[in-house]
Amino acid sequence: MDRAWRRQLDASDRLTGEMLRLASREFADDIEDAWADFNQQEIPAPLEKYPDERQIFSPYFLFEWDPDRPLRQRGSKPRVGLIAQSFVLKAWNRLSDLERMILEQATVQPVSFYDVVRCDPGERIVLRDILIGGETEVVERSASKVLRPGDIAYAQIWHLPEVATLGRLAPIPIPPSRKSEIVGLRAKMRKKITKQSRELAALDLVRNAEEIRATYLNIRDAMRMPPRFCNTDGDPLNFHTLKFRIGSAQAAFDALAPLAWGCTKEELLEDADLGEDGTLHSIEFAWAKGGNKKFETWDNTILGKLKISGQSLVAEVNSANRAAKLRQEVEQRLRMLAVHESTVAQTPEEMMKENGERKTSPRLGSDAERKALDLDPELKREAEMAMKWQVESWIYQKLSVLGGRTPADAVGDPDGKEIVEALLLDWERQGERAARSGQLRPDIGAVRRLLKLDLPVA
Repeated sequence: MDRAWRRQLDASDRLTGEMLRLASREFADDIEDAWADFNQQEIPAPLEKYPDERQIFSPYFLFEWDPDRPLRQRGSKPRVGLIAQSFVLKAWNRLSDLERMILEQATVQPVSFYDVVRCDPGERIVLRDILIGGETEVVERSASKVLRPGDIAYAQIWHLPEVATLGRLAPIPIPPSRKSEIVGLRAKMRKKITKQSRELAALDLVRNAEEIRATYLNIRDAMRMPPRFCNTDGDPLNFHTLKFRIGSAQAAFDALAPLAWGCTKEELLEDADLGEDGTLHSIEFAWAKGGNKKFETWDNTILGKLKISGQSLVAEVNSANRAAKLRQEVEQRLRMLAVHESTVAQTPEEMMKENGERKTSPRLGSDAERKALDLDPELKREAEMAMKWQVESWIYQKLSVLGGRTPADAVGDPDGKEIVEALLLDWERQGERAARSGQLRPDIGAVRRLLKLDLPVA
C-alpha cells in the first residue's frame, strides 16, 4: 500500500508539475479570470490574500476551468478543462499509464462533500460521501493529521490501482455545524431526479459541479467572517453603560422597580443596603420582561442590570436598542429627578480585551480566592442545574437550521436526524473546549437519550 501510494504521488507530482509549467507559459494571463470563475464572482478577493486556497483552486484551474463551458453541463461525459485539453494534445504520447489514469481521474471524478468517518493520523482517512453515499478508505499522510471524525471535507477522490487518494482537498475542515447546508443541497439535487426513480450518482455531481462549489464557497466565506454576536432580540451585541444623576435612591427605586418583571418591591429590597432607619442606600436588580421570543421555554428575559446608589443610577445593557429603550424608560418614569450624564459603548472584542487585561491585574484578588469561588458547591450546583435545563429544553426549541422545526420533530426523518446529529457533535466539541478550560460541560448524552439517538462509538 505504501509503495503504491508513493508511485501515485510521484506520478501526480510529475504530471501537475508539467501542467503548471504549461499553464505559466501559455495561460498566465488567465489566472485572474479563472480565480473569478472559481469563486463565481466578478471581482473576488485577491488570491494572494488567501494563499491556502491554492490547494483547491489549482486543480480546478489545471483540470476543470473552461471560460466557454456552460454553467449547467449536459451530456453523459465530463468536459475536460482548457489547460488539460492543451496538455493532452502536446504530451499524451509521452505520459505513463499511471499519469494518464491520474489525468483521467482528475477530470472525471466529482468533487463532493465527505464526512470524515475515521482517521489514522499520518496514514489514512475513511470518508463517506454525503451527497451520494458510500465510504472510501483514502491513503493520506498530511490531511489525516489535521482532520478528525465529524469534520466535513470538500474534496475529490482518485481511484487508482491498489490505492485511493485525495486528488484535491479544500484547505479548511468544515465543522459539523455547517452540515445542514450540504443536506439541503442534497435534497435539492434529489428533487431534480425524482421523476427518474433513481438515486443520485457520481455523474449528477459532475453535472452540478458549479452548484456544489457554490455551497462550498458560501460555507467558506461564512467561516471567514468574524463571528456576529447577538442577544436574544437579534440585536448585535454592543455593551452600553448608562449613568444618571438622580434626586434620591428611594424615589428612583419606587419609579423603576416595575421594570423588574416577576419580582415585587419587597423581594427586591431583601438584597438592598438599608440604613438603620430603613433608608435605602443602594440596590441592584435586573431589568427583565416576561417570556422570550427566541426561546419559547424561557419564563423571562434579562434585558439589563440597574444599580442605584445614593444619587447615582448606573444601568448596563448589551445592545444599542436596549440602551435607547432603557434611557427612555428612566427619563419617562423619573422625569426631572433623573439627568443623563453619559453613555459608554463597548464592542464584545473591546470588552474581551479589557477583561483579558484585568485577568493579569492583582486587583482582582489571588488565584486562591478565584478558585474558592469556582469550587463553591452551592454556586456550582446551581450552574449545573441551569445548564442541564437549557440543554434538555433545546430539543423543543424551533431552529431555523431545521426549517423551523424542533430537534424532537426533525429526528423523525433521515435528513433532519442527520442535521441534529451534526449539531450535537458540534456541541460536544464545544464541550470538550469548555472542559479543557475548566468550565462546565453540557451532558449531550442526556439529549441523545431524550431524542432516542444512538450514542457515538468511542
